Amino acid sequence: MTVPDAVDPDQCRTPEVQTMESLAATALVVQAELPFLSEPMLESLRNTGVRLLAASATLFVFWLAWKGVQLALVPLLDRSRLDTTSAHFVRTVVKYAVLAIGFVAAIGELGVNTTSLVASLGVAGLTVGFAARDILSDVIAGLFIYWDRPFVIDDLVEIGDDYGRVDRITMRSTRVVTPDGRMLAIPNSEAVRTTIASYTNFPHLRVDVPVDVGVGEDLGRVRRLLLGMVREKEGVLEDPAPTVAVNRLGDYSVTVTLMVWIEDERAHLSRKSDLREEAFDTLRAEGVDMPYETVSLTPVEVRRGEARQAG
Repeated sequence: MTVPDAVDPDQCRTPEVQTMESLAATALVVQAELPFLSEPMLESLRNTGVRLLAASATLFVFWLAWKGVQLALVPLLDRSRLDTTSAHFVRTVVKYAVLAIGFVAAIGELGVNTTSLVASLGVAGLTVGFAARDILSDVIAGLFIYWDRPFVIDDLVEIGDDYGRVDRITMRSTRVVTPDGRMLAIPNSEAVRTTIASYTNFPHLRVDVPVDVGVGEDLGRVRRLLLGMVREKEGVLEDPAPTVAVNRLGDYSVTVTLMVWIEDERAHLSRKSDLREEAFDTLRAEGVDMPYETVSLTPVEVRRGEARQAG
């Protein structure tokens, strides 16, 4: 009878068993080398990781909730009678409300007592308020802009020395696009403190075109030429009627201003340029003198003796 050879136990272990044994040995080595990683600490680290994952998932869920609310809110606002500025304000308020609730819920998932946190915000808010008073003043000014409505989105405005179209109103600043394509972010606090000129609050706008003519010209004839130029002109209103006024009497010229009301107030820049060019061509074709500013030098004879006395 043949006796079988002895079987090596290492050959009977599957690769999975060998991997588990290797991991267990590694864990024992790590725990031996890092004794501070005790079982309670490892459990605490696992709990912290789970809470971080839960908080991240909560934020992601509320972000998805805002996207869903936005998809439902945009068509609703489009069907409502709210203008663009009011609709933008409603979207902004709803967005920050949903995300703020999500942030508080995520903080709760981390194990923070949200009730005490909200109570402590009263004291912390004073400190933050002093540190970020400029930002807070811009936010408050943004609320006043939404409420007082000195301008709305898509208006043509002049805020201080800056002119352009209102592209967006945020809680921090007002975004204005200039005619040359630049985007200006004007702080809301600065916008409410300065004078604002709106070119689109009313249905029509008056365009003034100043013209200099010679002092010897017949002002009545100049007035008839300018008024005839804009009579029955497309885009120019007949009521109120165009007028010509004398604005300045200079040494070498007289300034008269053609004042017309236009239908499309948004085209006031191009319309003013066209009227200025047309007025120049009309007056020049009729032989009207349009002098430029000059300086006259009169020679004075000074005798040698008088010059020595003056010296």
